[in-house]
Amino acid sequence: MKDSGKQNIVGVLIDGVDYDSAVERITSAALEERPYSVSALAVHGVMTGVGNAEHRYRLNHLDLVTPDGQPVKWALNLLHKTGLSDRVYGPTLMLKVCAEAARRDLPVYFYGSNQTVLDDLGSRLEEGFPGLVVAGAEPSKFRTTSPEEKHEIAARIRSSGAKLTFVGLGCPRQETFAHEYRDALGMPVIAVGAAFDYHAGHMEEPPMWIQKRGLQWLHRLLQDPARLWRRYLLLNPAYLTLLALQALGLWKPDPNRVVRPPYEMLYG
Repeated sequence: MKDSGKQNIVGVLIDGVDYDSAVERITSAALEERPYSVSALAVHGVMTGVGNAEHRYRLNHLDLVTPDGQPVKWALNLLHKTGLSDRVYGPTLMLKVCAEAARRDLPVYFYGSNQTVLDDLGSRLEEGFPGLVVAGAEPSKFRTTSPEEKHEIAARIRSSGAKLTFVGLGCPRQETFAHEYRDALGMPVIAVGAAFDYHAGHMEEPPMWIQKRGLQWLHRLLQDPARLWRRYLLLNPAYLTLLALQALGLWKPDPNRVVRPPYEMLYG
């Protein structure tokens, strides 16, 4: 297992972990019934923190942030000599955690997406992991929720008997949710991006050769260019530029230079 702790990548703290370490940290927190917030960040997720000091505060206060994208893993190896052989990709991490949840009798809860996706997701994962208990599932409201609704959501998840909550709300909403609901739920809250759609069979993952070469962003861009062109064609060059400046010592990003959000943005 590899775990070098939190490392500074353009001002956002990413954990230098492999799958084994990430799964062990998450399942240990679930077994001990303690709060634990998790996200898997690719370049877009990292850059949401670079561009917003309040969101950088949230990201840098998550308990575990894994290198979801190959360019993030490469940055960890380049800047901090972490020696990671693979990224820790959200959808794969979800499957590995579900396998452990089935083995260790840890019921899971799904929050986000829509009811059709959730129904297919639950049935497929229960079939794929005999013994996995899906304690509940709740679709996104696709809007900002009130403090009262937050308490109701948290109460529903806790009363379901779940020991782990997976969140699929899209970046950066899901990271905000993981940060805000961490203490209210008192269990691991794991933001996994497009994993719900992939594992429900509603979206096709790119071929492995594309993933290994760090070209998953291009695959997604070609699938939805109208929505994603700004995300990838602007943020990717910006990320590479900032990473080069950090590597050359021309810029020293301070991960503590953050702004605590003045109020909680309660996504649901």
